[in-house]
Amino acid sequence: MLRDILKGEDRDIQSAVDVIAHISPDILLLTGFDWDHGMSTLGAFASLLGVAGTPYPHLYAARPNAGKASGLDLDGDGRLGGPRDAQGYGRFAGHGGMALLSRLPLVHDEVREFTDLRWKDFPGALLPETDAGPFPSAEALDAQLLSSVAHWDVPVIMEGGTRLHLLSFAAGPPVFDGPEDRNGRRNHDEVALWSHYLAGGLGQSAPDDLIVVLGNANLDPADGEGLQDAILDLLAHPRVQDARPHSAGGDEAAGAQRGANIGQSGDPNLDTADWSDDPGPGNLRVSYVLPDRQLSVIASGVFWPAAGDPMRQLIEGEGASRHRLVWVDIEVPD
Repeated sequence: MLRDILKGEDRDIQSAVDVIAHISPDILLLTGFDWDHGMSTLGAFASLLGVAGTPYPHLYAARPNAGKASGLDLDGDGRLGGPRDAQGYGRFAGHGGMALLSRLPLVHDEVREFTDLRWKDFPGALLPETDAGPFPSAEALDAQLLSSVAHWDVPVIMEGGTRLHLLSFAAGPPVFDGPEDRNGRRNHDEVALWSHYLAGGLGQSAPDDLIVVLGNANLDPADGEGLQDAILDLLAHPRVQDARPHSAGGDEAAGAQRGANIGQSGDPNLDTADWSDDPGPGNLRVSYVLPDRQLSVIASGVFWPAAGDPMRQLIEGEGASRHRLVWVDIEVPD
């Protein structure tokens, strides 16, 4: 996964292309990628990757909740039409969506989307409340969709005909709210959606085929803010395995955090995002690729080169994403 790849100037776009071409995954999920109806932006970016020697003939993107106007005051600030009044944070329709790129065929007519699931209809939804009642209002919670961006189950046909379901998502951050913990509660339920789906708890059976859960959960299992039981439950789910992708750069970057004494306890080798230490949460593990337990993991990693590595320049500079690409190399059983 790679967020905000089109931020900054041409050099930053080229750096993102170079990172992806260096890892060269067969399947790539982009988060923080703006959606447009004709997928012109995605097509243009795929063309850049093709020029770099990493072609992706199969693309999938659908309108996300990010930037989808609600017409309501969803954040409780007493005003309408702000980016937080959209179904997911966004300054325009499709702002900060997500996209799948694949070298293998995607089965478009069998995609399952949960992007339109209302939050109140999610089993055991942790809806926000205050002493005055539902926050920000009963009307707002009646209309609020669960997904900040999207949740997709997209089947892909592997070599030999085996189907692999890509359970793809991008959750909103569990911060930027008040004591009602609206964003923290919503983030919890966004991450928990896949655990419910795999248990058959969303009104339809889970896939019998192989699966991979992949996306930006915006939730660290040990550090930072958020209701961490959602990601801990997903990591421990019997259908998936955690390959614990790691990097040398993450551990190196944690040295400054220790000096800042921000109280982190998680393994810094596993971090996938480089946030400021002061103010800020410090580096966190928020992006995940969780393969089916029936798949063999050959190797995995986080693209976060240490200082002195010639590839380090690809993640540095103004406009570079805070998020690092996470990859897992898997082998399908015979």
